[in-house]
Amino acid sequence: MNNEKKISGFSLFALWFGAAVSLAEIMTGGLIAPLGIKKGIIVIIAGHLIGCMMIALVGIIGFREKKPSLMASRMSLGKYGSYIISIFNIIQLIGWTAIMLIQCARSIEPFTVGFLGGNGFPLLVIFAGILVALWAVNADKGISTFNNIAVVLLAALSFVMLNLALKGGQAQSVTEMISFGTALELSIVMPLSWVPLISDYTMSGKSEKGSILGSFAGYFIGSTLMYTIGLITAVYSGTSDIIGMLFKFNMGFAALFIVIFATVTTTFMDVYSAVLTTLNLSQKISRKKLIIGFTALGTLLAIYFPMEQYESFLYMIGSFFAPAFSVIIIDYFIYRKDRSKSKFSIAGIVSILFGTTSYYVISGYDLILGSSIPTMMITIVFYIVMRSIANKLKLGEDRYVK
Repeated sequence: MNNEKKISGFSLFALWFGAAVSLAEIMTGGLIAPLGIKKGIIVIIAGHLIGCMMIALVGIIGFREKKPSLMASRMSLGKYGSYIISIFNIIQLIGWTAIMLIQCARSIEPFTVGFLGGNGFPLLVIFAGILVALWAVNADKGISTFNNIAVVLLAALSFVMLNLALKGGQAQSVTEMISFGTALELSIVMPLSWVPLISDYTMSGKSEKGSILGSFAGYFIGSTLMYTIGLITAVYSGTSDIIGMLFKFNMGFAALFIVIFATVTTTFMDVYSAVLTTLNLSQKISRKKLIIGFTALGTLLAIYFPMEQYESFLYMIGSFFAPAFSVIIIDYFIYRKDRSKSKFSIAGIVSILFGTTSYYVISGYDLILGSSIPTMMITIVFYIVMRSIANKLKLGEDRYVK
């Protein structure tokens, strides 16, 4: 993205609303259905407020420093320290690309049985991958009027889906079980997965207030709506199967439209931000080649990725990004020291590793607060202690990159 081109607050609102309008969001909302509609909505709102606050704080860093998220992380973790987050982020972005392409292909498949037979899945994945690559290659044009129009249409069709769900009959009992803490965690980790991407866009914002409010409101409203649609349709249909929900309410080609455009407007951001993350590692590879390469890799993975591992994938994201960006936020706003010329920050990296380990220990207790919130609190306290020790011993601060 050209840094000279400024993005308005409304365009950022539309961009992040469009990112939230996806099958993954609806599907995850459906997983919360065993709590019922009232408790489910409370969990969705609470989790998204917490996750979107992380998005907003990191977005402020990007706007003020005029740097992509992972480049900005050097200020807290040092050059090589930022590479750790970069590599992990590339992995999760390729994973998201694959998941979105899988959901798109599976949703389109019923329409193509007549001429593709029962073996059309790989071809549909490739088709969706090509659309995403074309959009990502033209990313500067994608964040424009056409993208805004697409988002408005997607929102309208999503409301139609919600209306059909409410008129579809009586609420049913969903057979799966889920605890309040687990549901809260599922509501937090989705916004957390976008935290490494936010500065890639706010760094080009016209104003700090417009950039942060637009991004926060766009994703919070869009994702909360998608989760709620997934929750309600799952309760009324008795299943959290997103594809089954779409066709249960006889949405036909409207459902097909939602699937395709939701995939494109969301997945191109995964691919494009994977490119910007890679540029934190090396500036030598062209963006176009990276876009094509990452889309191809995500497409290949989509053909073989086991969707039953979807929840584990979400928890993996929370286990790393919750402590990592807790460290980055605290370091930037409290300590206010630029460590980007250092090779790495020992205090920061040790704190992230400690926090990630803590996440898995805490998750075993199924706390009512979930795992991310306690992990962030523990990581912050641990980092404050480690920063005090590092400052006294001058660990890592004098290890400068040549």
